[in-house]
Amino acid sequence: MISNIINLFKNDKIGNPPWDYYFLKNLDEKEYPMYLSKLFKLNTGEKLPLEWSFKDRKWTINKNKCKTFNQKIQYIKLYGINDLMRGCTDKAKVRDFIRESIGAKYLKPVLRICNSFDEINFDKLPNSFVIKCNHGCKWHYIIKNKEKYLKNKLLIDLTRQNITGWLEQDYGFWGGFELQYRNIEHKILIEPLLREEINTPVREIEVYCFNGKPKIFINVQYGVKREICYYDESFNFIDLILHPDGKNIIKKEKADNLLNQTNELSIKLSKNFCFVRVDWLVFKNKLYFNELTFTPYSGFIKFDKKWNIKLGTRINLGDR
Repeated sequence: MISNIINLFKNDKIGNPPWDYYFLKNLDEKEYPMYLSKLFKLNTGEKLPLEWSFKDRKWTINKNKCKTFNQKIQYIKLYGINDLMRGCTDKAKVRDFIRESIGAKYLKPVLRICNSFDEINFDKLPNSFVIKCNHGCKWHYIIKNKEKYLKNKLLIDLTRQNITGWLEQDYGFWGGFELQYRNIEHKILIEPLLREEINTPVREIEVYCFNGKPKIFINVQYGVKREICYYDESFNFIDLILHPDGKNIIKKEKADNLLNQTNELSIKLSKNFCFVRVDWLVFKNKLYFNELTFTPYSGFIKFDKKWNIKLGTRINLGDR
């Protein structure tokens, strides 16, 4: 059993940057649109509408020719990021935004904030918890049993190595120029593991908001497989599929009170953004804010062309 866990950690590539990380990180910003267009084509099969500026001698994305959801997310990544979005991407700073917007009762507890792995005092932590970085996506480790974990020096060393590596990296150059992650002060957050069954993640609700209006609600339940239900703004079932990994069951369920609650709360959190996905967790029948996602899947979503265009029309890039 232990050998299987160790092998899992050894094969875990999350802590290592992608092969092109240092190249992209050191690239001149004038080159971002061209290289992003290559990544975009590779991941989605779509083309970015680039145009050459003779005056500035650089390529730019033509905002007026961006039609699909994916294309507009690429435009936002390069030209639409502001200080508020960057602050709301920071998993530590966003807590102030949530506290002021909808109240502290929707925040998950934070057990400790550290600058390095070696600052963590495990003696003062509960038996299960999450260690995460505030400046990236999926940069976390779930500790289900502290007692077993602390008896395995190799596991501790591997966790330390990966988290230390993350703290030295800029996630903005991991997923294709998600520039809202730049200039975030790197920290470690430790949170309690909010699970009613230790091996099963809690229910999640994702709310896609366009210009301050929730339009798509996604309910995710975990079991042997993920059970997912998609709703429109009136909580009617829709055929949208945004999780095309073959590990899901599409399940139709009537919207409950918690799903309805996310509507008003998400309106308050999304009113300052042309697009944002507001993510929620449900633990012991209570809603907890999870995060604000401005560029889901880095805008490299492979989904039905109809929905790609339909959702694209809902993003108003305005004067960005």
